[in-house]
Amino acid sequence: MQTLIVLGSIMMFLAVALGAFGAHALKRKLSADMIKVYETGVQYHIAHGLGLILLGLIADRLEPSSLIMAAGWLLFAGILLFSGSLYALSITGVRKLGAITPLGGVAFLAGWIMVIIAVL
Repeated sequence: MQTLIVLGSIMMFLAVALGAFGAHALKRKLSADMIKVYETGVQYHIAHGLGLILLGLIADRLEPSSLIMAAGWLLFAGILLFSGSLYALSITGVRKLGAITPLGGVAFLAGWIMVIIAVL
């Protein structure tokens, strides 16, 4: 529904802004390994931002749409945890932040499982 489309659009705006920031401001400041970590965060951010928009568009077509809403919130949590931890890890170099990343991955997986359940 509308909430997921707006949330997805905000996430896409942030993904583009953070991607540009990484490409222009961080390229000279981070090691090649840390740039790769940062870029992975951006890639998953973009993919799941688009996923939020897609879920918002299909929410009205599926019953019960509460499952789609729950899936959307899981994707949003995944962006915050997965991509957010990779951004923080790459910029700060604090490797312990990498322990948060799998929690975001689990949120992504759980969100997509919810979509499967909603469709079936």
